[in-house]
Order: sequence, then C-alpha cells, then structure tokens
Amino acid sequence: MTQSEMVLDYMERFGSISSWQAFTDLGITRLSGRIFDLRSRGHIIENKRIETTNRYGKRVHYDEYKLIKRVTE
Repeated sequence: MTQSEMVLDYMERFGSISSWQAFTDLGITRLSGRIFDLRSRGHIIENKRIETTNRYGKRVHYDEYKLIKRVTE
C-alpha cells in the first residue's frame, strides 16, 4: 500500500487526518504532499485550519483534512 493509499484509508476509517496523526499513526512526514497527490487524482478533500496553543504558550495552527468524495480508480 502506498502512502497516499494509507492516507485515503485513514480518512475513510477515522473521518479526518492531521499531520500529527499521519506521523504518529502512519509514519508519514509530508502529509500535504500526499494530499496534493490524492487531489491531483481527482479525490475531493477539504481542509480545515485548526488553531491551538503549543506547550510554550504560543498560538500555532495546522490543517486537518477530510475526505469529501473518493474517486474510483
């Protein structure tokens, strides 16, 4: 299974994926690259900007991706 297929499967099973989940659960370090690949193959993926505070009290943000429509290949 390719990394893109792993990300697609993860979104289908859990509803969404963040870069932290991709790294800790799948060992994928460049989630945005895999999302780009999936979108270029026609999958419709929505991203939502999440803002939170890190352990140092600084405001940070990241994207959470959700599969809207899977294209049969």
